[in-house]
Amino acid sequence: MKKHRSWSVYEQASFLKRIAELLTRGYPLAEAIESLAFQLPPFRKEELFTCIFELKKGFPLHYVLTELGFNKDLTGYVFFSEQHGNFAEALLAGSELTIKREKDRQKLMKLLNYPIILLFITGGMFVFIEKSLLPKFTSLFKTMNLEANFFTKVIYAFAHYVPIFFTFLLISLTVAGLYYFLSFRKKPVLEQKRLLVRIPVAGRVLRLIHTQYFSIQLSFLLAGGLSITEALRLFERNKSQPFYCELGRMIKDKLLTGEKFERILQDFSFFDDDFAKIAKHGQENGKLEQELFFYSQHCINRLEEMLDKGFKVIQPVLYMFIGFLVISMYLSILLPMFHLMDGI
Repeated sequence: MKKHRSWSVYEQASFLKRIAELLTRGYPLAEAIESLAFQLPPFRKEELFTCIFELKKGFPLHYVLTELGFNKDLTGYVFFSEQHGNFAEALLAGSELTIKREKDRQKLMKLLNYPIILLFITGGMFVFIEKSLLPKFTSLFKTMNLEANFFTKVIYAFAHYVPIFFTFLLISLTVAGLYYFLSFRKKPVLEQKRLLVRIPVAGRVLRLIHTQYFSIQLSFLLAGGLSITEALRLFERNKSQPFYCELGRMIKDKLLTGEKFERILQDFSFFDDDFAKIAKHGQENGKLEQELFFYSQHCINRLEEMLDKGFKVIQPVLYMFIGFLVISMYLSILLPMFHLMDGI
């Protein structure tokens, strides 16, 4: 397929959501895509008409979307929904979740934009004051045998430690980059995930994301009448998502050896701690697909709570840091002037 401009994640999710809404109203898939194509710019129409042509040739929708460069999680939702039959419902759930995540990402970027701009402006002022004005006051203080004030010491401390911090950061990023290219990306995909979830804070987020995605897809497959083993075979067939493909293969193989499903889940550190308990409870009451679906919603709520807490902490901390630095700069200039006026 001929590719044009790439779709943003928000565009992709919105497009799939609108398809799901049309499908629930009784539209065939090709007609739903054709209807949406007329509402989009010309370069998108060309892509979507090519998409319809590919669908009529017999290619599945997830393959066509992969050729268009769609997000792997979204194409994963499409792949699994094609297997279990709840196509519109799964498509709607996946697209709405992706839209919510994208809005959270944009919210975070907007939250950080203004403080980061302030930080750069403050940094420029800091360099000017530390390099130009303060040395003159310091030399004047020495001739008058006056001791530097607290805020002047703060500015000099910043000037001393900030280059050390950035040097350390640069070295850390260089080491991390070398480790990634020379070692990390060569490891099996499951081992990569085990290492990533050990990262503080980010690891907790990744565990919830993996648990939510796996649980909701397995829930839809089980609700479609498949057994756990059959559902895991479908995970194994999904080559566009190597992690879930390998995960499905490993769990399936262990199940075939006689291990219990919940016991297998406990061995995977990239799942949430309570996931195995939920799976066990669902198997005992005969409502595993419902338990998995509700737990996937619980994971989404926990992610939202974590993001909200992060938003409430990050911005005030940045503003406090910038405010303290600005006050220190002003007082490091004003206080020496007051000393000089007292001396006069």
